[in-house]
Amino acid sequence: MKKLWFFAPLLLCIPVAHAQNAVDLNIGFGGAWDSSNKNGIDDFTLGQCTSLTVTCDKTPSLSGFMLGFGGDVMFKEHFGAGVEYSVQPSRQTYAAGTINGALGGAELQSRQSFIDVNGIYEPIINKRFILQLQGGLGDARTSFAVSQTSCVSSAICTTGVQSFGNANHFQVHLGAGLQVAITEHIFIRPQFDYRYVPGLTDQFGSNNVPAFTVWLGYHWGSTN
Repeated sequence: MKKLWFFAPLLLCIPVAHAQNAVDLNIGFGGAWDSSNKNGIDDFTLGQCTSLTVTCDKTPSLSGFMLGFGGDVMFKEHFGAGVEYSVQPSRQTYAAGTINGALGGAELQSRQSFIDVNGIYEPIINKRFILQLQGGLGDARTSFAVSQTSCVSSAICTTGVQSFGNANHFQVHLGAGLQVAITEHIFIRPQFDYRYVPGLTDQFGSNNVPAFTVWLGYHWGSTN
């Protein structure tokens, strides 16, 4: 959540909405998907599997719930700019290790996030709905952590989570959504997204990441 400061400039743009065209702030609920790269992780060392590895876990696919935060400013009737941040609120298991044997264990976990800075084109605008097309650049981050359980006996165990590093990749984003007005200021926008992330095959199975998000937002300014 540390990257939410990225949206601060949008808040400064709200008073300008009447002088320009419109400002939107929204929260999204959805998911992003990628396959497994089918590489193996050693259960005991959490390193890459070798010919000597006894137990090898296949790396997972990317799936699960993602939470989004976004906003945009329309400087002209059909053109504007915006920012979106999507993140997995909960880490997913990347590899289930067995470090410490009977006295505990370790699990390698991952959390995926995307930041998009977009240009926006709205070819259709009226009081009931807006067709919004997005295109931009951004950052894709896979952050890793190790969840370690240590036991003195079967009755006394503690679990701690420690950061294990991040993998950052440049990415290209395309999006299309239909923004439907619920009230004068509140809207809902189902949106399909596509991200091309060079190098993501180091963590998952493809550099192509489709996503779907339902955005709920608040609108300042005018519509035709």
